[in-house]
Amino acid sequence: MSGYMGKILRVNLTEGKITEEFPDEETLKMYLGGAGLATWYLFNEVPKGVDPLGAENKLMLFTGPLTGTTSPSTGRYTAVSKSPLTGIWGQASSGGKWGVDFKRSGFDGIIFEGISPKPVYLVTDEGKYKLLDATGLWGKNTSDTTKLLRSEHGDKFNVCCIGIAGENLVKYAAIMNDVDEPFWGRAAGRCGMGAVMGAKRVKAIVSKGTMKIEVADKEGYLEEAKKRYNWVNESLLKMTLEVYGTAAVIDLVNVKGGFPTNNWQTGVFPNFENINGTAINESILVDRKACFACPIACGRLIEIKTGPYACKGEGPEYESLGALGAMCGIDDLEAVTYAHLLCNELGLDTISAGSTIAFAMECYEKGILSKEDADGLELKFGNTDVMLKLLDKIAKREGIGDLLAEGTKKMAEKLGKGSEKFAMHVKGLELPAYDPRAAKITGLSFVTANRGGCHITAFVQGPAFLSMPFMIVDEYDLGDILQEIPSTARIVKKMEDAFVNFDSCGACKFMGMVLTPADWALLISKGTGLDLTEDEFKKTGERIYNLERAFNIREGATRADDTLPARLLEEPMPEGPGEGQVVNLDVLLDAYYEFRGWDKNGKPTPEKLKELGLEWLIDKI
Repeated sequence: MSGYMGKILRVNLTEGKITEEFPDEETLKMYLGGAGLATWYLFNEVPKGVDPLGAENKLMLFTGPLTGTTSPSTGRYTAVSKSPLTGIWGQASSGGKWGVDFKRSGFDGIIFEGISPKPVYLVTDEGKYKLLDATGLWGKNTSDTTKLLRSEHGDKFNVCCIGIAGENLVKYAAIMNDVDEPFWGRAAGRCGMGAVMGAKRVKAIVSKGTMKIEVADKEGYLEEAKKRYNWVNESLLKMTLEVYGTAAVIDLVNVKGGFPTNNWQTGVFPNFENINGTAINESILVDRKACFACPIACGRLIEIKTGPYACKGEGPEYESLGALGAMCGIDDLEAVTYAHLLCNELGLDTISAGSTIAFAMECYEKGILSKEDADGLELKFGNTDVMLKLLDKIAKREGIGDLLAEGTKKMAEKLGKGSEKFAMHVKGLELPAYDPRAAKITGLSFVTANRGGCHITAFVQGPAFLSMPFMIVDEYDLGDILQEIPSTARIVKKMEDAFVNFDSCGACKFMGMVLTPADWALLISKGTGLDLTEDEFKKTGERIYNLERAFNIREGATRADDTLPARLLEEPMPEGPGEGQVVNLDVLLDAYYEFRGWDKNGKPTPEKLKELGLEWLIDKI
């Protein structure tokens, strides 16, 4: 079928055997590719209750039908597995260009299964593939791994790899790609996909993309894709993010009192101007970088030429500035930038790493962790040296780093003493930098996200905090964001259904601010020949979202897991526009379940599953 390469590699690491598979057209139409198709494989092939780091779990790295084509910002791939951090459905997506090069090497996806007896890496090129010994790469950081592999195979090869955090099974280890010029580092960061890769002893995938991706209607596709590329290129989204990157968001969120500070003790960071987009532009910015086929260029190339934080590479985006900056009480831009790049080198999710360190700092502040517990370190908010030392300890699982490597949820379970109330996670996944006490609807989006606390599953913080329109849905007016308005739960549902399609077709979710469901249905149709209508596009997203939910229910998740940390439910916001606010979650959750067609416990009803063509799930959840 057009748009696809038509092949998936199944890599049995235990036996060192690789086979090719050919997904049928009906399955592709039902789940598209990327996250949707990978989740279909995950549900059908990974048994209930398996150890996420064991041989029975599988790791899928899939592209979508638009990956590597000329539609705007279609350079993405998605990693899917059972998460070692949360124990439920895990997913992470990344841009840059590696996903394109992998697809153009002849394949739509990889399924890694089993565990290799020794470190290995996979090479894909011109429809061919081989596993090679990676013993000499084990213990290397991501940039050295990338340079060594490109030196071995040639500069036309692109590299996706893990760092030492993945090797040491840090529960929030990332998969990194393009850790070299011209992109300087992209991350499939969330849910510990790098730990699953490390558990399987896969160090890297090395790909050269020279094969053509055929589209069904070449002339029509190129015309429609170019038209929409130009729309994005002329948009306010482009004008804002090109100039300031995602750090532009800091000012808008902080003024609304939703920028989590000192482990979410408040939502106002006094020195936010020290780490915002303007500060980056005026001090460390060298250039702006765009992912494949993207007109926006929200990436930052930075350089710090002198001093203890001298470095060069991909600059910090909003979430890194929030987690490694405000959450830890740090307003030193150079230190936060260095920490961000250190996470890239070690292969760590910056959100979970920064949030876990912030949690440890509050535990220290409250006497739950002592200086002796912390290897002699003073875990005080604002201590930059301690943050950097902790990142290294986490990646190596040394001393207190072994505890922090488990993530906030497991830390709180071990430490107790009331720390559970300020362990800032949902379902085990550390929260992104938007405080729901300042915009209630974001709290609902955190708890209904299938991978746990996530800001880009529904992307509802866009209209909530930024007052930005989202053309991917037909309504985005949230009303008074300091109120729990049940009808707005419908918007969360619609945005979740829409954005899961982006992870499935291989596009960046920023495109949802500019392009409509009709635009994407048209592009997918002209690219693949599937003749997808706008309504079918929407239904496909809903189908995939319910399949993800079904996986979680099969693994034991219930309504009780769809909740926020006690701090957000019980501790009033101390300052800012949301002063005195907490989140009344149940009123939103009840409405959301009803809009979803789920029962009161959050389980899809048989009628809903039949409507979506998922009746085969009825007896499985």
